[in-house]
Amino acid sequence: MTDRTAPSPEVLVDDLMDRLTLPEKIGLLHQWQAPVPRLGLPPFRTGTEALHGVAWLGLATVFPQAIGLASSWNPELVRAVGAAVGDEVRAKHHADPDRVGLNVWAPVVNPLRDPRWGRNEEGWSEDPWLTGRLATAYAEGLRGDHPDRLRTAPTVKHFLGYNNETDRATTSSDLSPRVLHEYELPAFRAPVAAGAAVAVMASYNLVNGVPAHLSPLIAQELRRWAPGELLVVGDAGAVTNIAGVQAHLPDHVSGFAAALRAGIDSFTEDDTDSAPTVRRLTEALDRGLVTVSDVDRAVRRILTVRARLGDLDPPHEDPWAEVTPDVVDRPAHRDLAREATRQSIVLLRNDGLLPLTPDPRLRVAVLGPLADTVHEDWYSGTLPYAVTAYEGLARRLSTVTTHPGADRIVLRVGDRYVSCPDTPDGGPLTVGADATAFDVFDWGRDVVALRAVANDRHVGADETGGLANDRPGPGGWVVRETFRFHPGPDGAVLLHHLASDRYVAVDADGRLRADAPTAQAATGFTVDLVADGAAEAAALAAAADVAVVTLGNHPMVNGRETEDRVDLALPAGQEALLRAVHAANPRTVLVVTSSYPYAIGWAEQRLPAVLWSAHGGQEHGAALSDVLLGDAEPGGRLTQTWYTDAAELPDLLDYDVIGSDATYLYYRGDPLYPFGHGLSYTRFDYADLRMSAVAVTTGEEVEVSVEVTNTGTRPGEEVVQLYTRQRRSAVKQPLRQLRDFARITLAPGQRRMVRLRLRTAELGWWDETRGRHVVEDAAHTVLVGRSARDIRLVGTLTAHGGSAAPGGRTAVPAAGERR
Repeated sequence: MTDRTAPSPEVLVDDLMDRLTLPEKIGLLHQWQAPVPRLGLPPFRTGTEALHGVAWLGLATVFPQAIGLASSWNPELVRAVGAAVGDEVRAKHHADPDRVGLNVWAPVVNPLRDPRWGRNEEGWSEDPWLTGRLATAYAEGLRGDHPDRLRTAPTVKHFLGYNNETDRATTSSDLSPRVLHEYELPAFRAPVAAGAAVAVMASYNLVNGVPAHLSPLIAQELRRWAPGELLVVGDAGAVTNIAGVQAHLPDHVSGFAAALRAGIDSFTEDDTDSAPTVRRLTEALDRGLVTVSDVDRAVRRILTVRARLGDLDPPHEDPWAEVTPDVVDRPAHRDLAREATRQSIVLLRNDGLLPLTPDPRLRVAVLGPLADTVHEDWYSGTLPYAVTAYEGLARRLSTVTTHPGADRIVLRVGDRYVSCPDTPDGGPLTVGADATAFDVFDWGRDVVALRAVANDRHVGADETGGLANDRPGPGGWVVRETFRFHPGPDGAVLLHHLASDRYVAVDADGRLRADAPTAQAATGFTVDLVADGAAEAAALAAAADVAVVTLGNHPMVNGRETEDRVDLALPAGQEALLRAVHAANPRTVLVVTSSYPYAIGWAEQRLPAVLWSAHGGQEHGAALSDVLLGDAEPGGRLTQTWYTDAAELPDLLDYDVIGSDATYLYYRGDPLYPFGHGLSYTRFDYADLRMSAVAVTTGEEVEVSVEVTNTGTRPGEEVVQLYTRQRRSAVKQPLRQLRDFARITLAPGQRRMVRLRLRTAELGWWDETRGRHVVEDAAHTVLVGRSARDIRLVGTLTAHGGSAAPGGRTAVPAAGERR
């Protein structure tokens, strides 16, 4: 990194503010900022997606999804991933500065309140404190450690109370003061207060009836936390929604003016066309709805971020100039991707089957829809390569077989068959004398994707409705590769195209088109089963020593941005496949690869081993084989509760986690797998709990130490977790709450004293009557263990906060405690 003596950001910004004209300033308020040649000001854009790698900009290192990175419980690893992603953003910016911006829209810090949220994979945890800590680490990596110039400008999103895709632009997230201050705000506050994030994106929804882009909390909370200027950007099209679908104000000029006054500095509207935004804000000035000071305030925030990025410096003073294009997917990043995936894999269940012994004679069948594929998600970069679960094991073992477990069918219309080209690029589906077989992939709720055997390409419908086998798989903002089979007359089957809500019909030229508006206008097909996928997979399992069944979701189907899940069930076809394989070979390992938790109670009760991984990126299969074969520990721990059934969850739009007993903090039932859960290949003993004090006043820190010993025969990784529970309170308190953790590695027989911090100021709750956090005079149970439900040692701490009964109320037992 080069030495520099460039002017401070404040000096640069002051100079530009003096010289910019008012129209030029208004032009800077749009996402795509035009250059100002007379001042040497280059073009600039906000919004490079960098959730778990650089997205939408071609080849880039693809790391595990954010929920996977979180399950490592390793802030240093997360920080290293952020730094690698930041370098790749810089490299792509150097190659194409007009297209690749340095304001990155990551990380997502919305706490994962409900596992049905379609964007679950974008977040970190249902615990706001853990979310804040891990997201801060990722943002620190993205921004870099240069003293006065940012590598990239991280933007946390989405502010505020955003956990539903269903009607997301018109629903209101109703947050009580306690839920707001104890659950929602802390996840945002941590990275902003640390200076790791320098920008925030507002969310689509309303909060307590007010569009989030107009929330007074932008000024009252966000900007109060930040150590310097904080840029607030709008989400795509969201300011237009204020006078549009939200009907909150009478016209768009009023909506844009209100957003600027509320603190929106950059308007993400109309893609690259800034003209409508400029026109509306100019009219708002003319109508007196905003002032020049409002414009200046937003422009100063924008220019401050640009100055800190070095965007206003001469090229030769760029401290990141040495970051060249060859940094993208370089060997060190590949190694980091593999390590991140290894540390994120969670062993949910194991009766001793794992780890497998890598004997050359070991026969393994890798089965299921995720056996020989690695999927990208909506915010994923383009995979430079992909190691699948099958490939990872086949590299290590001599006898590995695979099958997707998908049924293979042909479609017939009378005595004519559906066929398609066998060329790599595919072509139109037509009916004729020859038949093409299709593999049917079940992604849940009767949603299927069809892959042509002729060329291994998926069937999709183009904008005119024409069907062709020319797609790599479901993908895109509008997924045009998914269908449902519906019963038709006389035993026929109708093919319903989901994206267009049209049925498939055969036109006069014999081509299949998704353009029939009703079932009556659709063509009826006969479905002939060529091969029973579950039966063929079971046969391979029966011939193997061990079966590895890889199930889960497709990140573009039934749970993604714009689409929430309706339940927690595995797709029915996948569940049937698992049962068939297990019946054929009881030595079956289930590997769930998914963006969110599933209710897999049948597998937990009957299978000898179950693993979970988020979609792990390019090194997924290599890391998975490392864990299955015992070269690496399954060191991941869950950052979300896995429930036995969706019936245990409150309504998706019920944001009152306290009143509805939601998340591990308040949930009273027995989870399938608790928050913090994850097993090891070795054993750990906990002993000798000590606290530096047993009675403290607010503001003091207590050191909680515990002796952890690896009593097994293998090296192991453990995540030591510290929780507390207030015994009595004037209000309902969490049943348990994470306070600190430490990830450690121990050799067989090794013993270590692990020291954790308990910050007494965090033992409080938000007292609405006083408008602040209060700490009561109360006893707290101190719990140390392997998960929120696997507590090994217990102690007691008395906190003196001077608020025995805030608001004049009488102290009551904490939630779940009897008096």
